[in-house]
Amino acid sequence: MRGLAKVKGQAPRRITLAEDGSDRIERSQPSARTRWDVVLVWFMRIVAVIWMIKGLSAWAEILDARPDAPPFEGAPIGRQAVIIYFGVIDLLAAVGLWLASAWGGVVWLLAATSAFVLALLTPLLLPMSLANLAFDSVIVTLYFIVSWLASREIR
Repeated sequence: MRGLAKVKGQAPRRITLAEDGSDRIERSQPSARTRWDVVLVWFMRIVAVIWMIKGLSAWAEILDARPDAPPFEGAPIGRQAVIIYFGVIDLLAAVGLWLASAWGGVVWLLAATSAFVLALLTPLLLPMSLANLAFDSVIVTLYFIVSWLASREIR
C-alpha cells in the first residue's frame, strides 16, 4: 500500500482502469520467450567450471601432481611464470564467473585473451593445440553473443 500513500509535496497519482473496465491490478504472465539474462548466468557458470578445472590443472603442474610430467622446477623461468599466472588468474576468473559478476567476465576475458595471445606468439611458453585455441575462441564468441542478447532483452 506504499504506492497509494499520499506523500507531502506530490500530486496524487491517477489510477486508471484496465481495458475491460475493472480495477484489478494483475501482473502480466511471463512470456514463453527466452530470458537471455538467465541463459547468460548459466553460461557463465558452465564456463566457470571449465576455468576452475584449468586453474586446478595449472596448480597440479606447479605442485608436481601430474604423473609423467616434467618437474616444475626444471622448466624455464618464463614457463614457470606463465603457469603461475594462469594458476592464479584462471581460478580468480572462475570465481567471478560463478558469481556472474561484471569483474568476473572482465578477468575471464583477460585470462582467455592472454592465453590466446601467448599460445600464438610464444608457443614454447604456452603450448596449446589448435583445437584448444578454437574452443576458447568459440566460448568467447558465444559469451559476447549471449551478453549482447541479454542486454537487448526488454524487461
